[in-house]
Amino acid sequence: MSFRTYPAYALWWLLSLLPLRALYLLSDCLLFPVLYHVVRYRRRLVRRQLNESLPELSAEERLATERKFYHTLCDYIVETLKMTTLSPEEMRRRVQFVGVDTMERKMKAEGKLLNLVCLGHFGNWEWLSSAALYMDLCAFSQVYHTLHSRVVDELFRHNRERFGGKCITMKETLRHIIGTMRRGEYEIVGLIADQCPKWEAMHQWCDFLHHETSFFIGAEAMGKRLGALVSYLEVTRPRRGYYRAELKLITDRPEAYGDYQITELYARMLEQSIRRDPHLWLWTHDRWKRTRKEWERRRAGFR
Repeated sequence: MSFRTYPAYALWWLLSLLPLRALYLLSDCLLFPVLYHVVRYRRRLVRRQLNESLPELSAEERLATERKFYHTLCDYIVETLKMTTLSPEEMRRRVQFVGVDTMERKMKAEGKLLNLVCLGHFGNWEWLSSAALYMDLCAFSQVYHTLHSRVVDELFRHNRERFGGKCITMKETLRHIIGTMRRGEYEIVGLIADQCPKWEAMHQWCDFLHHETSFFIGAEAMGKRLGALVSYLEVTRPRRGYYRAELKLITDRPEAYGDYQITELYARMLEQSIRRDPHLWLWTHDRWKRTRKEWERRRAGFR
């Protein structure tokens, strides 16, 4: 952590010493009213995406989902703050990982050194970086986008690596994985793959929440190239402050699938999770700002 990060980290650390109960009170009585009613943070975007993505819900149900989402977003903020001083024992009590031991045994039995785990901006993905606490055989790494603010990036990276995992940027992912495999080490790598790719990273489109949607295909491409397992992490929130994350195998033979079929399977699993608990997904992200029509126009222009 750099010198200029220390003042911000000190304030962050002091606030994280508050009991989680007090932080939830802060979430309810300060953050939610400010974000939702005063600042109205991206409310127009959230409402439009909810209306387009969940037309089967009534207007009242979508409004209730909208408000519930903003409460969840505020909880995400204070939970991420609290993560700075949560002990490993307390984190294990609050985040339950299911299927990790079974997956590790499968990897060892089949000689598979790598498991690429796809997940979404769903629940509290920061707390999911504690996955390393549950692993005996495998190391754990998570691919992440570098944040624009260097100070904030260092704070988040410090938080994410507190429990034994390693953060790797998208650019260094393949080199890191190949190095780990050459050393004969077992590794589980988490990839949040539900962001909107840049134009040059778009390759396929599928129907997702009533939109033509492009996904990152990195997990599928690396899985086929390296003979890895590809899995999905299904997240639920049984109650406030507690999460359950179940590791579900998508395939142990990615090379047997056609182009983009694995990415399509991931999209279907994520959509099912969102439809079950729509308030847990990050609706403030402008997911469909790039369209297939514009993508096709740009491709035609480059020919």
